Amino acid sequence: MKAFHSVRDIGVFAVVSFLFWFSQFIYVPTFSPYMSSLGGNYAFIGLVLSSYGLMQLFFRLPLGIFSDLTRVRKPFIILGMLASSTSCLLFTFTDSLTLVFISRCLAGLGAATWVAFTILYGSYFKGEKSNRAMNSISFIVVLAQLLGMMLSGYVVSHLGWHGPFWIGSVSSLIGLLLSFMLFEDKQSSEREPIKMKELLSVMRNPTLLKISFLSILAHSIIFSTMFGFTPNYALNIGLTENELTLIVFSFMIPHAIAPLVIEKVFLSRFREWTVLKLAFLTAGCFTCLIPFADTKLLLCIIQSVNGFSLGIIFPLMLGMSVKSIPEQKKATAMGAYQALYAIGIFAGPFFAGLLNSHLGIEAGFYFAGSLGIVATLAVVLWRKKTSSYEVSRAK
Repeated sequence: MKAFHSVRDIGVFAVVSFLFWFSQFIYVPTFSPYMSSLGGNYAFIGLVLSSYGLMQLFFRLPLGIFSDLTRVRKPFIILGMLASSTSCLLFTFTDSLTLVFISRCLAGLGAATWVAFTILYGSYFKGEKSNRAMNSISFIVVLAQLLGMMLSGYVVSHLGWHGPFWIGSVSSLIGLLLSFMLFEDKQSSEREPIKMKELLSVMRNPTLLKISFLSILAHSIIFSTMFGFTPNYALNIGLTENELTLIVFSFMIPHAIAPLVIEKVFLSRFREWTVLKLAFLTAGCFTCLIPFADTKLLLCIIQSVNGFSLGIIFPLMLGMSVKSIPEQKKATAMGAYQALYAIGIFAGPFFAGLLNSHLGIEAGFYFAGSLGIVATLAVVLWRKKTSSYEVSRAK
């Protein structure tokens, strides 16, 4: 009976997690064009897109700490599903730019509760199986994002701009109902709450700070482009709403494949910092090439390279961020890391929107591409210092 319940618990959690991210991403490829159709300029669009990261920046770490203090996770998951479903419902019933901004803020609040999802799911497994569990939940997240974004353009072309919001509302409401069925073992929730002294100690870790800075740049890139203004650019060069699916496919498929091959293809031949340097350089250069893509094929090729490069960067940095952190402090470090990279989710689209509004949509891509070059230079500098330190210690 216990094994049956354990399979049921994992299954319900997987479905809730899928519906959570599906409802968050089904409208992402058409969101910027939708706001343009309502009369929003690029500066306003950038503000709305950045609000998603701003809410995570403000609430992700406090919610994680409060979850530890109360020693429960399920209520925070229900809160996340409630925020997500309310967000989609507001989108569905309004064409007001003000309410669009509020709705996106609610989506960001929902995303800020994801740390409670991961902690609860990890409690279902013991020892080495917990690492495998994180891989499986990561796959569910990518699958939900991929399927949601694939459907977005098709749904808009057949049901109009509000179509993705309707589907997101239904899926998130189902997820909200199922979240009440999640199992939480009270004993597994009784871990030591985060202490402020411990948090500050972890956040002073040099490697964590470096990787967090790079992650801010990487999230700025992806939320300024694929999750930001690339769909606008695609429509500007003549693609239809239905053809946005091709742009999503060309980015997300390589993005999903990259983590599966990174170990055998890259890390078996090169050091982590070297792989990171090459991936950032590639992402930076190809992002700068987006304004030169005047055909569907060329844009899809650039999207594929960018998707693969960023697909290498994110999982690599995720592992590197806590690599030098003691085991008992890794959960704290991960919470700090997730809170810090939310700066990029906010800052990237915000500044890209301002640049696009004043200098044209091409400026945002040059800005995002320059962030990739800055990250490359930072990796080269830090790797050089690390190598010099290792040589001096060897002597």
